[in-house]
Amino acid sequence: MLKNWVFTVKRSMYSIELSRSAYKWLKSAPAGMPELASVKKRMLELGSAPKPPGCEKLRMKEEYYRIRQGNYRIVYEIDEKNKKVVIVAIGHRREIYRNI
Repeated sequence: MLKNWVFTVKRSMYSIELSRSAYKWLKSAPAGMPELASVKKRMLELGSAPKPPGCEKLRMKEEYYRIRQGNYRIVYEIDEKNKKVVIVAIGHRREIYRNI
């Protein structure tokens, strides 16, 4: 089984982990995608504020939250005990909820 990809942001309260699918999405996203930089920035901000204004709990999976960044969504869960945010999926708003 493949472990999550982990990175820690300096001066953040929570470490951030990427699931395999989130990591694949980031690697396969075209470099010229206009919203890619803002999606990455929002991901990094989760380390210091895991429940930013505008985040919502998902109804289908109560332990998951989502934030919006333009037409893209970042779905994640918060592990309060271990102080980490696990990014479960990233994708376009039309497709993101199909595989969760």
